[in-house]
Amino acid sequence: MTEAKATEAKSEVPGEPMSYERARDELTEVVKRLETGGLTLEESLGLWERGEKLATICEDWLEGARARLAAAMARPGNGDEGGPAPF
Repeated sequence: MTEAKATEAKSEVPGEPMSYERARDELTEVVKRLETGGLTLEESLGLWERGEKLATICEDWLEGARARLAAAMARPGNGDEGGPAPF
């Protein structure tokens, strides 16, 4: 098993979504490994593919957070009635 495949295998818990923080941290490591170089073409491609999956996970989390924030701000009583903002 290549190191890229080993990283992929140990990074996800079946049936449990990966947290944003875990995906972000693993993506950071993938980028560092790719920038360091010294990998075979197959290892580089595997890491690149893993990075793409991790970036998608991060994007999905951020889109969800934006939607939740927009919904919270649209509710009555969120501080937009002329009073001071809650924070």
